[in-house]
Amino acid sequence: MRSFLFVVVSSALLAAVACAQERKNYVVHLEPREDGNAGDSVELWHRSFLPEAAGGDGPRIIYSYSHVLSGFAARLTDDEAEAMRKKEGCIRLYPEEFLPLATTHSPGFLGLHLGSDGFWSRSGFGRGVVIGLLDTGILPSHPSFGDAGMPPPPKKWKGTCEFKAISGGGCNNKIIGARAFGSAAVNATAPPVDDAGHGTHTASTAAGNFVENADVRGNAHGTASGMAPHAHLAIYKVCTRSRCSIMDIIAGLDAAVKDGVDVLSFSIGASPGAPFNYDLVAIATFKAMEHGIFVSSAAGNDGPIAATVGNGAPWMLTVAAGTMDRAIRTTVTLGNGQVFDGESLYQPRNNTAGRQLPLVFPGLNGDPDSRDCSSLVEEEVSGKVVLCESRSLVEHVEQGQTVSAYGGAGMILMNKPAEGYTTFADAHVLPASHVSYAAGSKIAAYIKSTPKPTASVTFKGTVMGSSPAPSVAFFSSRGPNKASPGVLKPDITGPGMNILAAWAPGEMHTEFADGVSLSFFMESGTSMSTPHLSGIAAIIKSLHPTWSPAAIKSAIMTSSDVADHAGVPIKDEQYRSASFYTMGAGYVNPSRAVDPGLVYDLHTNDYIAYLCGLGIGDDGVKEITHRRVSCAKVKAITEAELNYPSLVAKLLSQPITVHRIVTNVGKANSVYTAVVDMPKDVAVTVHPPVLHFSRVYEKQSFTVTVRWAGQPAVAGVEGNLKWVSDDHVVRSPIMVPPAKAVV
Repeated sequence: MRSFLFVVVSSALLAAVACAQERKNYVVHLEPREDGNAGDSVELWHRSFLPEAAGGDGPRIIYSYSHVLSGFAARLTDDEAEAMRKKEGCIRLYPEEFLPLATTHSPGFLGLHLGSDGFWSRSGFGRGVVIGLLDTGILPSHPSFGDAGMPPPPKKWKGTCEFKAISGGGCNNKIIGARAFGSAAVNATAPPVDDAGHGTHTASTAAGNFVENADVRGNAHGTASGMAPHAHLAIYKVCTRSRCSIMDIIAGLDAAVKDGVDVLSFSIGASPGAPFNYDLVAIATFKAMEHGIFVSSAAGNDGPIAATVGNGAPWMLTVAAGTMDRAIRTTVTLGNGQVFDGESLYQPRNNTAGRQLPLVFPGLNGDPDSRDCSSLVEEEVSGKVVLCESRSLVEHVEQGQTVSAYGGAGMILMNKPAEGYTTFADAHVLPASHVSYAAGSKIAAYIKSTPKPTASVTFKGTVMGSSPAPSVAFFSSRGPNKASPGVLKPDITGPGMNILAAWAPGEMHTEFADGVSLSFFMESGTSMSTPHLSGIAAIIKSLHPTWSPAAIKSAIMTSSDVADHAGVPIKDEQYRSASFYTMGAGYVNPSRAVDPGLVYDLHTNDYIAYLCGLGIGDDGVKEITHRRVSCAKVKAITEAELNYPSLVAKLLSQPITVHRIVTNVGKANSVYTAVVDMPKDVAVTVHPPVLHFSRVYEKQSFTVTVRWAGQPAVAGVEGNLKWVSDDHVVRSPIMVPPAKAVV
């Protein structure tokens, strides 16, 4: 009896201790089950890993994952988590982390035009393809999501719609599924309605239907549409206004694979550098790739610093952000006659030639807080135009609000040195102009040179044909990819600056000073470039439904542009030639991507050989692939040997030779000749130099040998291998990294 009483008291004591400890959210990664996680028993199996109930503190299991991860999300105390780690079959526990959001003219800028003879019309506008968006939800009543001209959902579709009693909208033939998860759902019955604007913006960029007379307060007027206006949308709300829980993200990915999406659009940032077997997004998207799903993901907004690129797994398309040739123009005229162009979405309706007002730069006193206008003195700025240095990517409007609050009559926002020539069309609350660092430096010098400096700001509205275009935005994250520096990342650049797309009301910046709300808005970031590529991938998928995700990626990369619209090399934010670490293979060209001629294809076994070559061991490969792999029996390959559409050749003293295989997706009878464009420091030999194809989907292999032509160069060297036929140029970047590359 004493023994029995002792057990009861001990259990009660343990329960009390567990209740006293705060429970935290974890993603629990398990060994794959031998029976393949079949049937309704998955959640029961997951529950078997939990300790005995120790008090009521909400549900213990939050999600049971079955398609993209072997495991579950649960609420555990520290002691329970430690006990879980020791259980057989438990690989790893990941404490909940939060990832950031990576936040009309673009179709035309990319060569997508309407008309019976236009490529866009002939491509079917992405008809029949389902794009899954992991974001902040969607505003279903927005006209961009009307289903005019849309077919019903494909028969394979298994998704659900959680919109309940939404005024003016819900699921239709455009939005065919919508779900909300976890903290993004707020509660179990909350619908996946967007209260941030971000998800509505990205969804309409990828696949918004045609909306005439779209603009933002009269700026950028025209017909708005997404890249694939007749593709279906499946919405997975995994983010709140400011953050995205990793356990909700995995739940959204799991549902998307189960539902049957074709393309996943992932405008969510990721911390660079984690090995892929420690990266839950990389693990989950590997399974998506195995299901034939194309994943388009944001490179991140941490540029221009090197080695900041995220979402860098080679089975994902990693998208950088570039500019277009449209500006929402403002002009600053100084008292000495100097003129500088800038941008602002705030364009006063009573626009006049502007009058000269006193101009002041609080930062001349050397105080950093004064330089970015965090600290102002009212009598020093009241009634004046105030020069402020850019504070951060997301605080430009707030800087203007501060200037206005202290009585400033206008603001000139100047870039920091690293931000170069990248300027934003922001929704300012006062007359303002965002100018480059070069312009700002000259304006500051003028203020210092005269006792009574003056300036005016005038507004020119929408200006087309601005140059250079495209270029790469300063914030776009750069390679090399820390997790795998031998694979070039980012992969591609798409439009990501001042993108006009649908918007959801209620979030900050959706109203100007006069209180007029907006149904379209301009946003910038790799969040905006990513859905452009998602929609383009949907168009390719619609035209070539049997192509693998790797084949679609290859088509996008090898057909891209490295020259801007003036025919000179694409530039970065400093107006220097953009490196491949900055722009990836180049700037996307969708009309060529649908007919690439040749593709570099990849499948699961190729990635397994690559992962073995990374040196993460059998266990690491199993964590990613959910397969029992013996790397000793697999012919491991180096990163350079992965059949990727680009090549990173780490040259020491010896040359390297790699094999590549291309698949003919063009004309049956075709001949391609190798053309190498490389600086004289490096010699590249291709064997054989000519490829002959006699049928469609025929494969041909070749080798590429890269060596120093003279003394090894300290700086990096870049060039291209082109396979040229009568109808196609299939270009692959070749990168020889600097001797001391940042990783």
